[in-house]
Amino acid sequence: MIAIGERPLQHLLLSNISWDTYEALLKEIGESHYRLTYDDGDLEIMTLSFGHENIGRWIGRLIFFLALELDLPLCSGGSTTLKQGLRKKGLEPDECFWITHESAMRGKQEWDALTDPPPDLGVEVDVTRSSLDRQGIYAALRVPEIWRYDGQTLQVLVLGARGKYRARSKSPAFPSLPLDGFSRFIAKLGTADEVSLIKEFTEWVRAEVVR
Repeated sequence: MIAIGERPLQHLLLSNISWDTYEALLKEIGESHYRLTYDDGDLEIMTLSFGHENIGRWIGRLIFFLALELDLPLCSGGSTTLKQGLRKKGLEPDECFWITHESAMRGKQEWDALTDPPPDLGVEVDVTRSSLDRQGIYAALRVPEIWRYDGQTLQVLVLGARGKYRARSKSPAFPSLPLDGFSRFIAKLGTADEVSLIKEFTEWVRAEVVR
């Protein structure tokens, strides 16, 4: 078992780390509050603050209730490790979801990059800055859509034909969703208890999104 010490690190970037070492660290660390990002030999280890985790879980919860009201199938992947050995890329999103490809992941215990579809949607809370190109890793893993939240603004990024993400005004996963309204409910976190906010959110979805 790896010991990180009494005062946890917040951000550590290592170079010339083999893929085998990365996979061994993933296995040793397991379900912890450390996030490992790997990009062809560069390994970043970060601890996530309560604020970071709280926002990520909140966005995931809003997406779940949005799908519920729209009667869309959903498979939640949380922060499951997405990695591709052939490309030497790996990361953990703050949240991820299979929507169009929900049935392909139903009942599974592991995600395999060689046989399973990538998540239809990844969520990135960018309040704890990464030193690595996480968008490039997502692109290598073929994740078609990312929602990036920087603490103030929600940005929808869609993967293009040339392997680059571009900002879009509509979400392919939820095309009827007004992004400005959704962003306002992200910002409401902390203004009231979360159950009350979810009730308010579902009322808004029924009035403004469900047609």
